[in-house]
Amino acid sequence: MHELLAEGKTLLPELQELRRELHANPEIGLHLPRTQAAVISALADLDLEVTTGQESTSVVAILRGSHPDRPTDAPAVLLRGDMDGLPLEEDTDEPFASTNGNMHACGHDLHTAGLVGAARLLHAHRDQLRGDVVLMFQPGEEGYNGASVMIREGVLEAAGRPAIAAFGIHVTTSPRGILGTKPGTLQAGSNVLNVTIHGRGGHGSQPQSAIDPVPALAELVTACQNMITRSISTFDPIVMSITQLKASDAVNIIPASASMGATIRTLSESSLDIVRSRSRRLADGIAAAHDCTAEVDFQVQYPVTVNDAAETRWTLNELTGTLGADRVVELDQPIMPSEDFSFVLREVPGTYLMLGARREDVPPERQSDNHSPNVVFDDSVLGDQAAILAHLAIARLKKATGAGPPASS
Repeated sequence: MHELLAEGKTLLPELQELRRELHANPEIGLHLPRTQAAVISALADLDLEVTTGQESTSVVAILRGSHPDRPTDAPAVLLRGDMDGLPLEEDTDEPFASTNGNMHACGHDLHTAGLVGAARLLHAHRDQLRGDVVLMFQPGEEGYNGASVMIREGVLEAAGRPAIAAFGIHVTTSPRGILGTKPGTLQAGSNVLNVTIHGRGGHGSQPQSAIDPVPALAELVTACQNMITRSISTFDPIVMSITQLKASDAVNIIPASASMGATIRTLSESSLDIVRSRSRRLADGIAAAHDCTAEVDFQVQYPVTVNDAAETRWTLNELTGTLGADRVVELDQPIMPSEDFSFVLREVPGTYLMLGARREDVPPERQSDNHSPNVVFDDSVLGDQAAILAHLAIARLKKATGAGPPASS
């Protein structure tokens, strides 16, 4: 690992240049042509098997290991980095800030550059690889389920056989260079609730001649918040944030319908079942009490992100032994953001890691979290990020082929 960390620092200026180019030109959704071209260009001088997606602008690159003891049925490990940004106007002083109305406010520009760095390090050390590495450059993480698109197109078997383990890293605004993860449930599942209350429109001066859906909607908002605090165990928490309310476009019109939208985060299938059934029951009951009807749309977006217990225990031990206990933290509790790497971890045992990238030159009162228009990240972590991913691939393939503990690299 020490050699990889040193080489990662040497690569750092190149990786920062790529990250800042991506940051200045963020794209959203499943179709990121400029980002895809930048990734392909960054990998062009490496001996990789590169393919691109049909349903999206994904990039899959296969690095074949050349260790002299590589078995004929060599295993494969998958490393993933997501590439898309958010539809958010950037409000930072970065000299490479985006001006196109989108923003890399979740750090996916670092994820992409870090995976490119891992590819370069692994290519330089391919004689240590006792198998193959699948590099998964994924669009559409932010609500477009790009992971499932790539899974349908075969990314998990891209090396010619199913991957035996999968790893990914997500940057956060926690202290720089600190890695955190945990076995089992790491991140919440993401769900969306949309409710439209249908009444009968009319003039604002004559409510008795209309069936006003707004009071019913207001009651539903309060009832949903009460449901979370009164129907759900505090030991299996749910987060519901009602973020959208829509009614009349004019102050003197009683609308024929009014609607709300909410994001709901759950940590288990049982809590998901509860909130899905009870939110529908509440909407129907409250609407009926107001002589209205309710149209309820509950969408399950991303499942809970669950780290494989054995793989994650191995990962924590491996990284603690190489980086030191001061840089590797086993988290006590899951975190409530969601992640579509969850679909990969449903199929392949693996570990998702959080890497702190807080800017130490930014005062605490100006620090913002992921998804804020003000968030900034310290991209000097890119060298370490690349080295950690590369080390996990080398070490996991060594373990899979019965070669014993990995040598220091």
